[in-house]
Amino acid sequence: MSDTQQGGAVATSARPSVDEGLAPAALAEKYGLSVSGARPGLFEYVRELWSRRHFILAFSSAKLTAQYSQAKLGQVWQVATPLLNALVYYLIFGLILGAGQGMSKDVYIPFLVTGIFVFTFTQSSVMAGVRAISGNLGLVRALHFPRASLPISFSLQQLQQLLFSMIVLVAVAVAFGSYPSLRWLLVIPALFLQFVFNVGLAMIMARMGSKTPDLAQLMPFVMRTWMYASGVMFSIPVMLRDKPAWIADILMYNPAAVYMDLIRYALIEGYSSHNLPAHVWATALGWALVFGIGGFVYFWKAEERYGRG
Repeated sequence: MSDTQQGGAVATSARPSVDEGLAPAALAEKYGLSVSGARPGLFEYVRELWSRRHFILAFSSAKLTAQYSQAKLGQVWQVATPLLNALVYYLIFGLILGAGQGMSKDVYIPFLVTGIFVFTFTQSSVMAGVRAISGNLGLVRALHFPRASLPISFSLQQLQQLLFSMIVLVAVAVAFGSYPSLRWLLVIPALFLQFVFNVGLAMIMARMGSKTPDLAQLMPFVMRTWMYASGVMFSIPVMLRDKPAWIADILMYNPAAVYMDLIRYALIEGYSSHNLPAHVWATALGWALVFGIGGFVYFWKAEERYGRG
């Protein structure tokens, strides 16, 4: 090689790259690079969730099957547990404390069983949501998928469990004189709205629980207080008839009470519309939209932080 060629080679090798001097962000944009695990846009996130719908359904079904796999009675406990709770509450609140005042036995027993089953749906969704991320860190760190799949799966698991329990609930309603009618169809939109509300609330608790695992120890006390304040065992207007009206209004319009009352109205013959707060369907829709959309956005905003630290 001649000196001229060598000089040309030296000159070429010394020529600065066209990318030198560009900031890292500009380089990433130029070559289409992105941060690993970065949060996708909201609509892209929804699209990714939809593409994982089969995983969400399979995961929730597997969790439901495994829930009582170590018990001899197996899936019977899905129905037996809330039914036994209803029996205990009937003995204490119905017979001993007389919490069913103003209602006949044929109304109060379905009233109580419905309240226990429906509130357990929300309670279980919340408790599962608290542990959705913190209790599945191995899965979160090992695989890439929309983290919202987990609280949705757990809420879907609780919905499936409630649907099994509805067989017993229908049997109790019929046994005490409430027979199938067109009004029973109202259970479908009521449960759908409650499911949307539960998913949103589970997402809120999942994000909070991911950074504060001790929240799982506190939530049983919060849920117990919420249960007593929601009229699961008694009629709020009757029990608080001597108190200021605004107290009863606050308790009756809380979401747990709203969804319980809608399903009670649908299933129980003697539970008339006079027992429902005004604009109850609008209230149920409002709670579902506020918590469903708000909880989803709140969870999505921390997507890239789950499983880290």
